[in-house]
Amino acid sequence: MKQILQDLSNGGTIIVNSPAPMISSGAVLIETSVSLISAGTERMLVEFGKANLLDKALQQPEKVKMVLEKVQSDGLMTTIEAVRSKLAQPLPLGYCNVGVVAGVGKGVDSFVVGDRVVSNGPHADIVRVPKNLCAKIPDGVSDEEAAFAVIASIGLQGIRLIQPTLGESVVVTGVGLIGLLTVQLLRAQGCRVLAIDFDSAKLALAKKLGAEVCNPALGEDPVAAGMAFSRGTGVDAVVITASTKSSDPVSQAARMCRKRGRIVLVGVTGLELNRSDFYEKELSFQVSCSYGPGRYDANYEEKGQDYPVGFVRWTEQRNFEAVLDLMASGQLDVKPLISHRVAFENAVQAYDVLSNDKSALGILLQYASPVVDRKLREVVLKSDVVYDSKEPVVGVIGAGNYASRMLLPAFKKGGAQFHTIATSGGVSGVIHGEKAGFSKASSDSDALIGNSEINTVVVVTRHDSHARFVSKSLEAGKNVFVEKPLAIHLEELSQIEASYSKAVGNPRLMVGFNRRFSPQVQKMKSLLSAVKEPKSFIMTMNAGAIPANHWTQDKMVGGGRIIGEACHFIDLMRFLAGSKIVSVSARRMGDAPGVSVTEDKASITLGFEDGSFGTILYLANGSASFPKERVEVFAAGRVLQLDNFRKLRGFGWPGFKKMNLWKQDKGQTACAAAFLDSIKKGEESPIPSDEVFEVARVSIEIAEILRKQ
Repeated sequence: MKQILQDLSNGGTIIVNSPAPMISSGAVLIETSVSLISAGTERMLVEFGKANLLDKALQQPEKVKMVLEKVQSDGLMTTIEAVRSKLAQPLPLGYCNVGVVAGVGKGVDSFVVGDRVVSNGPHADIVRVPKNLCAKIPDGVSDEEAAFAVIASIGLQGIRLIQPTLGESVVVTGVGLIGLLTVQLLRAQGCRVLAIDFDSAKLALAKKLGAEVCNPALGEDPVAAGMAFSRGTGVDAVVITASTKSSDPVSQAARMCRKRGRIVLVGVTGLELNRSDFYEKELSFQVSCSYGPGRYDANYEEKGQDYPVGFVRWTEQRNFEAVLDLMASGQLDVKPLISHRVAFENAVQAYDVLSNDKSALGILLQYASPVVDRKLREVVLKSDVVYDSKEPVVGVIGAGNYASRMLLPAFKKGGAQFHTIATSGGVSGVIHGEKAGFSKASSDSDALIGNSEINTVVVVTRHDSHARFVSKSLEAGKNVFVEKPLAIHLEELSQIEASYSKAVGNPRLMVGFNRRFSPQVQKMKSLLSAVKEPKSFIMTMNAGAIPANHWTQDKMVGGGRIIGEACHFIDLMRFLAGSKIVSVSARRMGDAPGVSVTEDKASITLGFEDGSFGTILYLANGSASFPKERVEVFAAGRVLQLDNFRKLRGFGWPGFKKMNLWKQDKGQTACAAAFLDSIKKGEESPIPSDEVFEVARVSIEIAEILRKQ
């Protein structure tokens, strides 16, 4: 299949050829016939990409603050690498898609193969979209018309927030594509509409659609026009669909509104407000969120949990359906808004039009590529590659941020022969696969595991899939490197142990516990090896807050942060102690109003067979300016202190005082190299399997202890 991406580092638009996405539970697979370029949103993204680093920073001051905090904690070079990596990841464009259902996943009963549907899928000839973000197209509504349904829903949600009644006077400020659709939707509700814009051509179109108009570019006063339009009483409501850095649209809206008028911001404007404008009239001001209720709610969008219609009448999906019904009845006419039709293969030209022609409105991309070409599950990135089967031939499942920024470069430095990279969506595998030097990209992980040329599988997916991929790979006789955690449930862990014990050829199993391979931890281990008495550990993890709705916090998907992240430090303490864990206790923060997650604010104490003990303070309620990771070891009248894997200090150690690094090194490169070397040399895994299973089991047990409190 083919998909449009935008390079945030330079603003370039590209079409990539990638494997077709695999169908997944709760999702619909759609063969695209037409998609609509969002003139406002996508133009803004393209312009942001073309901006230099300084301008990008000025546009995102909150991100600059995060970068400065990261410099303080992780160092300048590490931060620069992270920022460059983020900007180097192309962004899928588009969210107004129309096509025919080609497949439905488990749990989808509202769509069948052959249905014509709209969705918020990107510009690609095959898309996979959650079922709640799709809607059937009524007969009589063409594919081209339906392509406007999603973007019209943005305007519709803004209208729902102002709650207009028949005969009210409403102003629409900014009549680009969303604004012109909003004008029609308001007219359909029986409202009188005044359109304000600086573009005479767009205002002329708004006038044809039934609005009165005001053009400030011609010296017309928007506030005076609003007062005249409302017959001197002040308008009932204002919907702002403009995109500008100026605060004028909000200020003017306040001044032209009647007492207790309503203002809703659908677009993007400055928000320097004059309190008296709002105070004296008791005005209400609200920012509209995209297509409506359900937006950015993972339970609704990703898990398919609909809101009961008796309590939430209009959701994203039901807004899509309402717009389509208006099209079917003739109350919403989008044909006048179509300004360009471009073949999907010429999409780069369409974005040139978007950037250079400010009068462009509805730019439609038309898809005509053969269906058979769209459905390929594998694409060749580099041909005629010959592999040495005696060396590690690596297949990678997953291509998220950590995999692309850390793990793939580490394996490449370690001499891995990259064969295939598989991702369920296909596109990210192509992007990162080409950069890393893979010969193939695929969306079929089972085919990767079954490929006889591949002898080593690296798993870097969401946590709930780790156990399944690890077990399958071991049963296929592959060496396996899995990013932590190994499993999120004890049942999964038992399955992996069974697969490992039955595996043919003695394959290596290793979890990406990289911190034990960092140069400073290796130095600590060598110093501690001379100490024969028990040791005491304090490990403080200033983990930082993650929203409660993030997938890592989901016990069924991410397993929670103790299993998913604190396991790093359980392994690190196990490594430095060099002794079995024999006791576990833990305490989390108590339940408190306003604190949605308490499990990631916990104290964990481990006891070891040799008498050593240690406490891990895993805390998500600290300051980002404080060091993120601190490791302290007390032993035989001496102390070692490691801050953020940059500064190691020794107190009371003969011949050792400090070991500082210019750049943070958490051991990712050394970890990958050690694993690959064990395969090359026919040696055991660098982390013994009994330690791998021990740490996984203890991590899960700790999470269970915390959840019972």
